[in-house]
Amino acid sequence: MKIRIYVTLKAGVLDPQGKAIQHALEGLGFAGVHDARAGKLIELEVDDSVTDTQLDDMCRKLLANMVIENYRIERVAVPERAPA
Repeated sequence: MKIRIYVTLKAGVLDPQGKAIQHALEGLGFAGVHDARAGKLIELEVDDSVTDTQLDDMCRKLLANMVIENYRIERVAVPERAPA
């Protein structure tokens, strides 16, 4: 099973990378962008036996900095491959 974990900065935490993206878009002529926030996507391939609690523990202990970041876990169904 494929797992996607989205990690983003909490509201109120300064995001210099997001600001750089916003200014770069403005510099390229893209108007109307009022704010940009950068985050990260982590994809894991795990056994079906891995529980939501285990995934939550992975995020809290390693994948996200709980002081300044939030995370969201998404299970993604992997399509079966057609026989060759």
